[in-house]
Amino acid sequence: MINRKVFITGGTGYVGQHLLPELARRGHEVRALVRKGSEAKVPAGCHTVFGDALDQASFSGKIMPADTFVQLVGVPHPGPAKTKQFRTIDLASVRASVAAASEAGTDHFIYVSVAQPAPVMKAYLEVRAEGESLIRASGLNATILRPWYILGPGHRWPYILLPAYWLLERLPSTRATALRLGLVRLKEMVRALVEVVEHPGKGIRLVEVPQIRQSSG
Repeated sequence: MINRKVFITGGTGYVGQHLLPELARRGHEVRALVRKGSEAKVPAGCHTVFGDALDQASFSGKIMPADTFVQLVGVPHPGPAKTKQFRTIDLASVRASVAAASEAGTDHFIYVSVAQPAPVMKAYLEVRAEGESLIRASGLNATILRPWYILGPGHRWPYILLPAYWLLERLPSTRATALRLGLVRLKEMVRALVEVVEHPGKGIRLVEVPQIRQSSG
């Protein structure tokens, strides 16, 4: 395994706080972008880089020598009431990150998007699709992961849906949709991210829910 130099935005969030220590444990050099005052949230073994994920100029010169850029910024607990935040935070951050990564000549860009298409959360899906379009237009080698909902601490209410999912995944008429919009556990999401960090590809690669669940880490 080649040890990677990884630059991460959103690293102190729901997924990032579990991903950072795991990458460091596996021997990768991890640098997390944080605003001043949040440095205590960066785990031991990781380096702190100060900047604003919504402002490209604040961090574009600090990405190197990273070969991998992981974009995790997003509004916590997305919901219909947060439509404006999806554009001012989620979209603004991926726009800044793609531009900065392109300028730095990053080898591999990793983006956590969302499962598509879906019958709900239209505004959220639109913003994530715009993020994917920015990545495709950039020419970067990129991996786009498309979870639907990530089960974990503070995100447990969908556990009540697991029996329904079990049934829907076994009916021919609903199987494909149920798998695409399936629930993934936080440990599966972290494992999938570690795997794509360690095994970058060329061009654009999509990792959907079934592949996230099957990631070996």
